Amino acid sequence: MTNSDDVRKFLTSRRARLTPEEAGLPVYGGNRRVAGLRREEVAMLAGLSIDYYIRLERGNLSGASDSVLEALARALQLDDAETAHLFDLARAATAAPRVRRKRSPLTVRPSVQRVIDAITTAPAWVRNDRGDVLAANELGRALYLDMMAEPVTPPNSARFTFLNPKAREFFRDWERSADDIVAVLRSTAGRNPFDKDLSDLVGELSTRSEEFRVRWARHDVKYHRTGRKRLHHPVVGDLDLTYEAMELAADPGLRINIYTAEPGTPSEDALKMLASWAATQREPGQPAAEVPAREG
Repeated sequence: MTNSDDVRKFLTSRRARLTPEEAGLPVYGGNRRVAGLRREEVAMLAGLSIDYYIRLERGNLSGASDSVLEALARALQLDDAETAHLFDLARAATAAPRVRRKRSPLTVRPSVQRVIDAITTAPAWVRNDRGDVLAANELGRALYLDMMAEPVTPPNSARFTFLNPKAREFFRDWERSADDIVAVLRSTAGRNPFDKDLSDLVGELSTRSEEFRVRWARHDVKYHRTGRKRLHHPVVGDLDLTYEAMELAADPGLRINIYTAEPGTPSEDALKMLASWAATQREPGQPAAEVPAREG
């Protein structure tokens, strides 16, 4: 899919979801041919000519100024992630191909591994913006037991979610988790449209999963910064955790995800049980950082 296709489908999908009432526009008559806003209504709200807006919606963001993009974001009531995605699409429309070809890191620096290994009471792992898990502490490997045991290296959260049947048992709200991970990948694709590894991943998932393909076609985007995870672990049962995703400033595209439980809750007790179980999986004298994922 080309940049112009992405632009066209993103703008039309955002226009279709916004009703005149939500946009503060009067509605005359009862027979509208579209459920959302018309093109001329978006153009009016953004202060653009209808001809110029049609050009933008057809996929030509080349040369669009920041003020035009900001006006368009306001008219379509885009959130922060959607606005950033619109700007990413505009940059991709004008950047030289050799500038756009970025690849997400596939390794972490030893000091980053030491940082997450020093976190002993909370699961922590490092991922790139494709969802590849590049490093984890002992409790992080224990939490994502089945994903870490997959034969593909590095493990990938999107591939696990859509292709491994165990994911539907692990994520207690699988539908939401699936929505979120596709929206994050779509945001990544806007920033790095010529990342071959990302294109290969999207192609694989689109071919093998109807659930992924339907979500990818929605063009939804979101940030993955903080939130809650409702999980069912095969060893310790149900867990309700809060996660924080922190960017590594020295390693663009890498984030540390850390999971914690509310103090005094069953989930805190379950995490402690999981930590004890993980410790029993070590070979005598083996450091926690070297415990392998479970096979099978």
